[in-house]
Amino acid sequence: MRKIQYLLLSASLISFAILSCSQTKSKGPVSPTGYDLTKPQKYGMPDILQEISGIAFNKGDNKIVYAEMDEDGALFSLPLGTKDETKTKFGKKGDYEDVTIAKGWVIMLKSNGDLYSFPLSETKNAEVSKVTETTGLFPKGDYEGLFADETTGNVYVLCKTCKQDKDTKVTSGYVLTLQSDGTLKSAGNFSIDVSQVDNLSGKKKGTFHPSALAVNPLTKEWYIVSSVNKALVVADSKWKIKAVYHLSSNEFNQPEGIAFDNAGNLYISNEGSETTVGNILRFDYKKP
Repeated sequence: MRKIQYLLLSASLISFAILSCSQTKSKGPVSPTGYDLTKPQKYGMPDILQEISGIAFNKGDNKIVYAEMDEDGALFSLPLGTKDETKTKFGKKGDYEDVTIAKGWVIMLKSNGDLYSFPLSETKNAEVSKVTETTGLFPKGDYEGLFADETTGNVYVLCKTCKQDKDTKVTSGYVLTLQSDGTLKSAGNFSIDVSQVDNLSGKKKGTFHPSALAVNPLTKEWYIVSSVNKALVVADSKWKIKAVYHLSSNEFNQPEGIAFDNAGNLYISNEGSETTVGNILRFDYKKP
């Protein structure tokens, strides 16, 4: 009898230890330092941006947000906090995934890796007069993440699903340089080791499929959103992952875009659904 009681007690202690470890593992920080991902300021989008995807600011100025939606070859601009959008047509209908702005140029990313660039000044018009199309720079795949550095002119493209990454724990990325005439030239590649995403998040995320990326102007860290995994990944300047944060479905319906303003405030755009409108969530930076 005592032996049975001893075995039962031992089993209970082991179960408690396992549960405690599991709970401890999942109780990491819920937000990056300086932000509270549970308390956003919400900006509802106009109906035409129900499927809002990528977002960008010009030189970090948050007065005007530039956005695109998946199905239309157009760039939308609107004062943040309003629904007074301006539409500028630049291409045919297609699966456009992200937008970025640098050195007076708008760059749009199509899911197949094609890029379209035109002067930001053209957004005053209903249609762009001349668009530079760049194709064939990347292997075939599905691309959603795009970011351009205003200072260096470097442009970064991140693969969502690519053949060369299949059955690996690596996500491929590519670096381009933005020329003064809006053309884009290959300048190298990089990779992100995502093997620690599950461990750092405390949740089973599965294969990593990034949707958008941006550099935090205060820390110079990369912030990468994955809509499929409902995760925000923070990496250092050399792409080493430092932390992973879960994005709750209560706030993040379908996170597809990310941007920062000059003050380091964080913005994440979400596609809408039958019950929710497309929106941009703002998370103000507060110095720790």
